[in-house]
Amino acid sequence: MLALVKTQAGPGLELLDVPVPEPGPSDVLIRVASTGICGTDLHIESWDAWAAARVAPGRVVGHEFSGKVVEVGSAVTDVHVDDVVSGEGHLVCGRCRACRAGRRHLCINTIGIGVQADGCFAEYVVLPASNVWVHRQPVDLDVAAIFDPFGNAVHTALTFPCLGEDVLVTGAGPIGLMAAMVVRHAGARNVVVTDLSERRLALAEQLGATLAVDVRTSSAAEAQRALGMREGFDVGLEMSGSAAALQDMIASMTHGGRIAALGLPAGDVSIDMATVVLNMLTIKGIYGREMYETWYAMDVLTQAGLDISGVITDRFDSTEHEAAFATARDGASGKVVMRWG
Repeated sequence: MLALVKTQAGPGLELLDVPVPEPGPSDVLIRVASTGICGTDLHIESWDAWAAARVAPGRVVGHEFSGKVVEVGSAVTDVHVDDVVSGEGHLVCGRCRACRAGRRHLCINTIGIGVQADGCFAEYVVLPASNVWVHRQPVDLDVAAIFDPFGNAVHTALTFPCLGEDVLVTGAGPIGLMAAMVVRHAGARNVVVTDLSERRLALAEQLGATLAVDVRTSSAAEAQRALGMREGFDVGLEMSGSAAALQDMIASMTHGGRIAALGLPAGDVSIDMATVVLNMLTIKGIYGREMYETWYAMDVLTQAGLDISGVITDRFDSTEHEAAFATARDGASGKVVMRWG
């Protein structure tokens, strides 16, 4: 099969012919249809310090995908050949305290496909049946391919109640855009999205944001005034990893405001703890998806009419992976999808 492989400890990826993986008794073999490029994949392709510490050369990369089941292991009973599926890319141990308590997203031994295990940027991928999400309703394969990052958005957006609330989303990347769509769908009053990219801010408004703010020329405080808000934001979703964005968000929250932070900063971040304490703010870190409550929420949201297809702005064939990665890296696109076969 063709697969995109990190062949050496340095920048770049190669499209190679490699053996098709063989499923074990509890595994499923999936013919990959579409894949989404994630920030993690960009780290691996550029071979920064994060990737060098986690990825072994020879690894098939990628963790966002959709496809169709072509083979199931002898012990698999609830996934079937020809099922259309996506996959939960975090493989958990099942033995640690969190796993045994049913909180698998907190597993201390988590490994990720496309990072510590072979991933889905290939014509076929093997996944434990327990990590396979079967789409019981018809779904576009490109949309199914981005259920992984959609899950990040849903996990973050629904961490705190947002019905009737004013929500600030810092970062209009694909996950930030989807988070803004989720809170709007869930009944938020105002949804303000901030970013530095004119194209992404325009996309945010197209996808339903109340106001899209270029922080180079405006601010969250000015957005509050423009919307006639008398107090600060009730809920903040920090999706950018920017220290300045988090600091501005903390300063923009109402007393008792709640912040869910998904964005990963590149270095240490200094925050005003006095404001956090005196304004009684809550800041909660978010990673991945709740297994599998978030997947059920995603399914329900899409069945209830939330259409996230507009987040996908660029589509490439897998043979065009260099152009696909360049587009994802330029910081102006929405979600970039590669198709296999």
